[in-house]
Amino acid sequence: MQRIGKPRILIVGCGDVGMRLLPLLVKKYRVFALTSSSSRMSALRQAGAIPVYGNLDQPETLWRLPHLAAQVIHLAPPATQGLQDRRTSNLLSILSHGAGFIRQLIYISTTGVYGDCQGALIDETKTLNPSTARAQRRVSAEQQIRAWGMSGVQTHILRVPGIYAGDRLPVERLGRGTPVLNADEDVYTNHVNADDLARLITYVLWRGKSQRVINACDDSQLKMADYFDLIAQKMNLPKPPRASRQDLSAQLDPMMLSFMSESRRIQNKRLKELKFKLRYPTVEDCLNSL
Repeated sequence: MQRIGKPRILIVGCGDVGMRLLPLLVKKYRVFALTSSSSRMSALRQAGAIPVYGNLDQPETLWRLPHLAAQVIHLAPPATQGLQDRRTSNLLSILSHGAGFIRQLIYISTTGVYGDCQGALIDETKTLNPSTARAQRRVSAEQQIRAWGMSGVQTHILRVPGIYAGDRLPVERLGRGTPVLNADEDVYTNHVNADDLARLITYVLWRGKSQRVINACDDSQLKMADYFDLIAQKMNLPKPPRASRQDLSAQLDPMMLSFMSESRRIQNKRLKELKFKLRYPTVEDCLNSL
C-alpha cells in the first residue's frame, strides 16, 4: 500500500516506455499516470500506478493535474497534424495553475529535430533543422517547455532516436522481406534501448541539470540496413534485400521514406558527463544478451 509520505510524480503518456518506468518509480514515488483510454486503467493499476483520466486534446479533462504531483514526465507525442504541438500547449497551460507547486518536468523529444546532417557527427549544440512536420511539432514542444522553465521550473529535454528492445525488434518487417537502401545510398541511424531510456529518465530526475538538453542515444553508429542485417543475423532470419531509393519510394510509406532521407551520427557526451552507464552501449550488446 502506498505511504502518504511518498513524493508524487505524474507520467503523461504511459505507453511502452512509461510501463518500463513504473517498476523503477513505484518504490520511491506515488505515481499517477494520465491516460485517455479507460481500457488501460486496469493495466496501470496492476503496474502500481494511479490512473487519471485526461485527454491532451481536450483541455477541460485536465483539471486534476495542477496540484497532483510536483514532478512530471511528459512522454506524450504531439498530434499528427499541424506545425505546433497543441497537446504540450494544453498541458503547460493547465500545469501553470499549479505555479510554485510543480518543480520539475522531463520531456521526451526526438533526434528528428536535427533534420538531415548528411552523416555528420553532431551533438546537442547543432542548430535544429526539422525537415518534416512531425519534427517541427517536436521543436514546437521543446520551445514551449524551455520558455515555461524560465518561470522557475526545472526542465529537462531528452532527444531520443529509434527505440528498440529485445521485445521491440522489427521481426515482422524482416519476415515480410521489406527492402532496405543500397549501401551507397544508405543513411546513418541512431538507437537507444527502451529499458536504458527508462533508467535514464529516472537518473535525470535525481541528477539532471535544469534547462539541459541531452541526446539520449547509445554508442552505436550503424547505417540503417546494417541495423536490420544485424538483427536478422542474430534472430536467424533472412537479411532484407537492398534496393535503390527510387525503387523504394514506390514500396514504402511516407514516414519510413522520411527516416531514410535523414542521416546523422549523434554523440552522447552529455549523457556520459552525468556518469550514466548504459546497460546496452550498442544494439549488438543487447542482441547478444537475448
